[in-house]
Amino acid sequence: MPIAPAASDPIGGVSGLATGAKVFEIHCAGCHAQGGNIVRRGKNLKLKALQKNQVDSLEAIATLVTQGKNNMSAYRDRLTSEQIQSVAEYVLNQAQIGWR
Repeated sequence: MPIAPAASDPIGGVSGLATGAKVFEIHCAGCHAQGGNIVRRGKNLKLKALQKNQVDSLEAIATLVTQGKNNMSAYRDRLTSEQIQSVAEYVLNQAQIGWR
């Protein structure tokens, strides 16, 4: 009988998305509520903008969160790599489903 992977193992798994949602709410929603951007409107988290700005992959989102860019602060000193990965999964998932 195969052993099911741990809930935190799968990329984009329910556990990762739930963690990502919590991290997003605490650290990101102040500027990016529902995928928007209160600082620079064109730099929102909607799929079209992520594609236009070439930040439409887990790796690209995680790098941006880690290093920051322009008005976006770096979070490498505030979040663990697991939290950054989870929030990247959450952001990409929400962008793909239209931030519902």
